[in-house]
Amino acid sequence: MTLDEAQKRVDSWIQEVGVRYFSELTNLAQLVEEVGEVARVISRQYGDQSFKESDRDVELADELADVLFVVICLANQTDVNLTEALERSLAKKTDRDRDRHQQNPKLTGEDRD
Repeated sequence: MTLDEAQKRVDSWIQEVGVRYFSELTNLAQLVEEVGEVARVISRQYGDQSFKESDRDVELADELADVLFVVICLANQTDVNLTEALERSLAKKTDRDRDRHQQNPKLTGEDRD
């Protein structure tokens, strides 16, 4: 599925199942909540915290998909084309960081003691 297809599918789902989009401010709050859920999974799966019994069946992929869904909702309701926005972002990052990461000893392994 492309980003454009995802935006259309989410919009269709909102119209058919969700009744209407939440307000932009509500969706921002939803996004923060969903990102927090991603942080919870990562801190337990890759960090030092242990899983609570209620967290054991939570999947990182599901939580990331929830973040993506809300981002798509925000894009749709604010007329942002995510494909175009991502292309611009990648171009900006390429121009800005073209040499920076290649010369970073922390990334190239040259910083090892």
